[in-house]
Amino acid sequence: MLWTIFLVLLILWILGMVSGTILNGFIHILLVIAVVTLLIRIIRGKSPV
Repeated sequence: MLWTIFLVLLILWILGMVSGTILNGFIHILLVIAVVTLLIRIIRGKSPV
């Protein structure tokens, strides 16, 4: 599930960079949150649910 959220946010972030809309900053924040969550999960070594 985490990988799905990460991929969706990554795609939205790329679309935001291409379109240059006002939501670009919001998508950057969501991407940073997704990456931090992913790193925490990798560091803790939790198995995916």
